[in-house]
Amino acid sequence: MNSPNSIIHVRDLRKVYKTGKVSVEALRGVNLEVPAGEFLSIVGPSGSGKSTLFHIVGGLTPATSGEVVVGGCDVSKAGDDGRTQLRRTQVSFVFQKFNLLPNLTARDNIRTALHIAGRSSKGFETDLHDILELLGIAGRLDHKPSELSGGEQQRVAIARALATRPAILLADEPTGNLDTANSLAVLELLRDLNSRLGQTILMITHNTEAAEYGHRVVHMRDGEIVETRSTRG
Repeated sequence: MNSPNSIIHVRDLRKVYKTGKVSVEALRGVNLEVPAGEFLSIVGPSGSGKSTLFHIVGGLTPATSGEVVVGGCDVSKAGDDGRTQLRRTQVSFVFQKFNLLPNLTARDNIRTALHIAGRSSKGFETDLHDILELLGIAGRLDHKPSELSGGEQQRVAIARALATRPAILLADEPTGNLDTANSLAVLELLRDLNSRLGQTILMITHNTEAAEYGHRVVHMRDGEIVETRSTRG
């Protein structure tokens, strides 16, 4: 039974990939509860299952079996349309690659998220003022990606992800393309978004130091959770 405070509930989650006659068990009975407002880090080496878990929670790929409830949506029972709706209304993504449209300004890149979600972009800068100020890009909205540093591009990508005010921000190796200084700045920003705005964040990373920015760190290996620990009070 899932906790009433959980915004992400995963029970006995399994995922098997099949290629011809070969089957690979990527997830082996994973159980996880994420309370609303938590910053959770999931860490593990390549092949640990962390990316598969991320993709299932985000509605990017279906599970083989098990229960997954995200923001009140039973992802494990949802079809393609249901998972698409989840991505439009409950979750947003930040990836290692910034995935900004090169011919659009930062402002218009952020607007694309609202258009895709079927929402008006009128007055969005006022609505997102606190986020834009926190991210430090309020004065960079008329610049195209090529005119921004890597750190600034990732900040625009984060603003775009938060434009729809999602319940959950899913970050996949968000510092993977950044140097040390920008990596630390982005991690601090994610922690500020969590602490100041109460944004629920689930971040996957192979970097154990980056993982320490979360409230809890979940360690995965061979498709299973092998350790869960708190990082701060």
